[in-house]
Amino acid sequence: MLRNKLKKYTLILASGSPRRQQFFKDLDLDFEIRLKEIEEIYPSELKAQEITNYLAILKSSAFEGELNPNEILITSDTIVWHNQKALGKPKDEKEAFEILKSLSNTTHEVITSVCFKTNEKIVVLHEITKVTFNELSEESIRYYLEKYKPYDKAGAYGIQEWIGFIGVSKIEGSYANVMGMPTDKVYEYLNNLA
Repeated sequence: MLRNKLKKYTLILASGSPRRQQFFKDLDLDFEIRLKEIEEIYPSELKAQEITNYLAILKSSAFEGELNPNEILITSDTIVWHNQKALGKPKDEKEAFEILKSLSNTTHEVITSVCFKTNEKIVVLHEITKVTFNELSEESIRYYLEKYKPYDKAGAYGIQEWIGFIGVSKIEGSYANVMGMPTDKVYEYLNNLA
């Protein structure tokens, strides 16, 4: 449906995330993938969606001067915001364990920002989803880390994996957002362009 409307544009997804790439396939969009290495460093005074907005724009700035007139570059960033702190991807098993232990029996926010960049403008939107975990035993955390190795995921977990099935008691907001892309907002934005 939207694919036909967007025929005059080329969508470029600048993300190596298999989940984000799958979302675009599942949304039935034609797109190509272009990747650039970006050091994801942000000013320490930024909080919550200020961080993800900043990083999504930073990722898009790597393509400055490279876009053709009909191209729309899409970059994004996701963090887990918990106790006034951003939890990104864990460095190792020890950090992943500490993160999951801190999320146990609490509610945190998953924040994703998506940046749409053309030669004319930059538009950034964000989504915040609240996720509540049951109490996670040390045994279940260790099992999850050993079996699923979620080191490429913000907050050290994938809601679509075992830990999400057994650990998440409540979710307020977009489920897809917790997996790294507020698909409804992305679709709506692109639909309004067409």
